[in-house]
Amino acid sequence: MTNSENYHNNNLLTLPLPTSEAEQKTNRLVRTILTAADDRKAADIVALDVSEVSYLTDYFIIVTGFSRTQVKAISDAIEEKVAKECHKDPSRTEGKSEGSWILQDYGDAIVHIFLPEEREFYNLEAFWSHAKRFDLSQIDLLSE
Repeated sequence: MTNSENYHNNNLLTLPLPTSEAEQKTNRLVRTILTAADDRKAADIVALDVSEVSYLTDYFIIVTGFSRTQVKAISDAIEEKVAKECHKDPSRTEGKSEGSWILQDYGDAIVHIFLPEEREFYNLEAFWSHAKRFDLSQIDLLSE
């Protein structure tokens, strides 16, 4: 096993069971974002818990779309699903007109939707490699 595989395996998490109403809302937001991205066939979905290493947000969600049209569709799907299920709009959205990297700021979670070339170039996963990664297979186990 390589060092990066070992680090990755040791750094996988499941979403913690929420202990407060605020944590429940945040977990629901993250789950809703991930579901909406998956519904639009986003690839390489990564959720990072940056709460211990950043004051900006608690979670980064990073996904890939394979065309500008798909990137925009993923963004629209996230906005619609979060508005409907969490009654929340992003406080800021950037990059929607270009469609190569769209950023959506929901406060507790920041979503990055990339084309593959931009994702590789900016390599946020490496920049935030000290953050904890979610085991996305556990996302459905979260309670409402």
